[in-house]
Amino acid sequence: MSIRAVAALPELQRIIGLIREKWQDTQIIIRGDSAYSREDIMKWCEDEPRIDYILAMGTNNQLQIRASDVLEKAKADYETRLEPVTKLMETLFSPNEELSEAKKIVPESTWYRSLCYKTQKSWSRTRRVVTKVCYGNKGSQMRHVVTSLPASLIPPSKLYTDKYCPRGEMENRIKEQQLDLFADRTSTQTMSSNQLRLWLSSMAYVLMQAFRQNCLSKTSFAKATVGTIRLSFLKLGARITISCRRILIAIATACPHQDILGIAYSKIQAIPDSG
Repeated sequence: MSIRAVAALPELQRIIGLIREKWQDTQIIIRGDSAYSREDIMKWCEDEPRIDYILAMGTNNQLQIRASDVLEKAKADYETRLEPVTKLMETLFSPNEELSEAKKIVPESTWYRSLCYKTQKSWSRTRRVVTKVCYGNKGSQMRHVVTSLPASLIPPSKLYTDKYCPRGEMENRIKEQQLDLFADRTSTQTMSSNQLRLWLSSMAYVLMQAFRQNCLSKTSFAKATVGTIRLSFLKLGARITISCRRILIAIATACPHQDILGIAYSKIQAIPDSG
């Protein structure tokens, strides 16, 4: 069990408390990987008003058995769609040629199942578990999430795709700061100096996000990663000339994104002076 998951509840309570100071009636949905599908976290969320959770959980024999009929349906659906493609490939290629590529053409079949489930010992109550079953050319895959959101409010497919899957996009933002802005370089000997490095990285991310949102909107870089923005607009070769009144930065005329750089510069110039 992850150490950070064991100590997650006090930190979660602290963060929720800070949110509630500003937004008392806001509905909060907590997402996390399987390390956080713990009884203490789920029970606390269930006891608090306007707090729900969607947490991944590992599979087991009981969940596999209960999803066996959905797995058969997914397999039958995939094979039904695969059959005409295979027949077409057989008419175009000789029997000695490789026909396995037909399986890659047909997208995998995805089915969802919502069920009531309770572990033998670790859970204090029955909870809703949503199972996602995929069957394709690589065989079957099964994933589960446990949630406090009722089936009457949101169906299993919407819950998994619209509420849980965006957690992956959140992880991408964290990786941007770690990999592209070096937030993971906390190798000094003291905690305070490591904290300072993390603060600087966090401030850099806020600035990069503001640059992306305000200066690169409606361009091809509107959804670019921090790493792409840094390499395209900041890590450039230039000639710098310093005089008494100005600093002149001359970028080569071969700069591949000079038109977008010009747009970004004009938007920066249009920002009112805060004094």
